[in-house]
Amino acid sequence: MPHQLLGLHHVTATVDRPQPDLDFAAGALGLRLVKRTVNFDNHHVYHFYYGDAVGTPGTIWTTFPYHGRQVRPGTRGAGQIIVTAFSVPAGSLLFWTTRLSVRGHAVSASSDEFGEPLVVATDPSGLQIALVESPADTREGWQSGAVPRDRAVRGLHSVTLLVRAAAPTVAFLSDVLGFTLAAQSAHRWRLVMAAGGAGAIVDVVESPEAPPAVNGLGTVHHVALAIATAEEQLDVRADLLARGFTVTPVMDRLYFQSIYFASRAGCCWRLRRWRRGS
Repeated sequence: MPHQLLGLHHVTATVDRPQPDLDFAAGALGLRLVKRTVNFDNHHVYHFYYGDAVGTPGTIWTTFPYHGRQVRPGTRGAGQIIVTAFSVPAGSLLFWTTRLSVRGHAVSASSDEFGEPLVVATDPSGLQIALVESPADTREGWQSGAVPRDRAVRGLHSVTLLVRAAAPTVAFLSDVLGFTLAAQSAHRWRLVMAAGGAGAIVDVVESPEAPPAVNGLGTVHHVALAIATAEEQLDVRADLLARGFTVTPVMDRLYFQSIYFASRAGCCWRLRRWRRGS
């Protein structure tokens, strides 16, 4: 029986300086700074959580500001999440293009290969952030006062994973984690969890000539997927171990419990129990 993943729980990136990161995520994007804590593995580094009013899973973008900690700038490449996309209301892209441009962020407008209008911006650390019009997304964004209700970011939309050969990763996501292939173009495969839609999408992009990824400043550190119960989390862990993957024990981080593993393409994943505010 396929595993029942619920959607994206959060995405975490390694960034440079903390203040420009706050200015971009909480200021320009209008996300709520849900929590400011420290990295469990390095207590000298902040861990910022951004999202909606109550930190709902599926809205969370988190960052580790590693400036001054001898972490090199990363290199975009194969085995890495190269775009993190957020869902915004239909008709809001002109607002977002203007808002980000006047703040000095490079912005380009286009549509993805499946026809969704979007803009792509570069954050202060060099991360590629897309805003995708999602008319069917009924989630309510954080009402910060800086962004009108009918323009506010609703939550995560998708992540884009770059690989040299798509077939093994598509098989891993579908055969092992229970994703469904929802759409395909020449070089992009769209896989979804649960019923699909904004917040439950992983796009796999194939580029045989892509350089190897180097993690560092300005790169996505990991993607966390959501599952409903502790029992299901343990079932997935046992399945991954049986297939030869290296998986951590369930890590109790006080306000969440996760397992950590990597696909053979190199992307780092977390599997976290779905809890509000976690």
